[in-house]
Amino acid sequence: MSSTPSANLLALVDCNNFYVACERVFNPALENRPVVVLSNNDGCIVARSPEVKALGIEMGIPAFQIRDHLLYNNVQIYSSNYTLYGDMSRRVVLALQKFVPAVETYSIDESFLELPNTSNPNDLAHTIRHRIRQWTGIPVSIGIGPTKSLAKLANKLAKHPEQGVFDLTHPPHRNQVMDEISVSEVWGIGPAYTQKLHAAGIETAYQLSRANDRWIQKHLTIVGLRIAWELRGIPCIPLELTPPPRKAICRSRSFGRPITRLSHLKQAVAFHAASAARVLREQGLVAACLQVTIETNPYVQPYNGKSITARLAAPTASTPNLIQCAHAGLKRIYSEGDVYTRAGILLTDLCPENAVQTSLFWNPDSPRTKALLSVVDHINIRFGRGKIHWASEGLEQPWAMRQSYRSHRFTTCWDELPLARASF
Repeated sequence: MSSTPSANLLALVDCNNFYVACERVFNPALENRPVVVLSNNDGCIVARSPEVKALGIEMGIPAFQIRDHLLYNNVQIYSSNYTLYGDMSRRVVLALQKFVPAVETYSIDESFLELPNTSNPNDLAHTIRHRIRQWTGIPVSIGIGPTKSLAKLANKLAKHPEQGVFDLTHPPHRNQVMDEISVSEVWGIGPAYTQKLHAAGIETAYQLSRANDRWIQKHLTIVGLRIAWELRGIPCIPLELTPPPRKAICRSRSFGRPITRLSHLKQAVAFHAASAARVLREQGLVAACLQVTIETNPYVQPYNGKSITARLAAPTASTPNLIQCAHAGLKRIYSEGDVYTRAGILLTDLCPENAVQTSLFWNPDSPRTKALLSVVDHINIRFGRGKIHWASEGLEQPWAMRQSYRSHRFTTCWDELPLARASF
């Protein structure tokens, strides 16, 4: 590990209550009103507005358990709208790239930036924050520090309503602030590490930064040592400007209602296989191995969860071939009479399509097949996902995810564009 601090500062830009913020962009009447967003199949609360947090409603609680409480407090309920959230995230990242060339998309609502050399990084951060709100409608908080861990810590403090931007660049101020922050709030310090640190009398982030290196490495491994160095202002975790190559692609989802028929399971498996194949082609990859999984309700006995793995004759990104392989595996693990609640696909042994050993006897991704798949992908990109889909995915899709409260896909679907009402 290098002991020379980086010349440039890092910033973490975090979208505040991102899912809720996306809903508010296209429905300004939701401002200052309690709003929650639910997980798949309208299950648990996964996003809360500040007004909901003030009501004491916990993250992750099943919505049906507190439905009366939600209705009594006039809480606005929304289903997860991942198409909208993904596109809004993309727009935020594009806006960030207008200000800095080095942007690491850490998650759907967080990005690390390398700030250029400037005499006042706070002014730049405030400008970025203002422009992101102006261009996308999404409010963000920005934490600044010489390392990723310090930028992450600063971002927690920036989330206070009166802040918006928080800087942990200067050591005297940084040490004073860290001495008031619990070690459990440090990025990468989980419950197990917290317990060990508390047992050693280390309670705050500042105390961790001053702990003995040998003790840290012995009890927290090299991972904990990197965190301690980062808290001292020594960069140990670099920006990842290029996402690492995928090792696997998983598509799995609970059904909107339990199903028993093999034909419905085949539709769901085909849908997941088509989705995974699309990701393969987007990233120029092919898969050599496919796993199919089906499950009954784990809370109802007897539970029956089965999976089967098949190696493809040749690595491929061809949707028809992946669906055919998935259906063959599904038939072997399906049990008539069982009530299924989930199905999924896992593609493994991924490699670049240009690194595949060709076969004299079978080529699943022939030029003709690639051309067809390319046309399908481009049509779906232009006119909306699912405009063209494989017949084996079904038309009615009774297994589809339940989204009783989903808002429109305002930015990606022509049929759901927001309409302005004319006034005369």
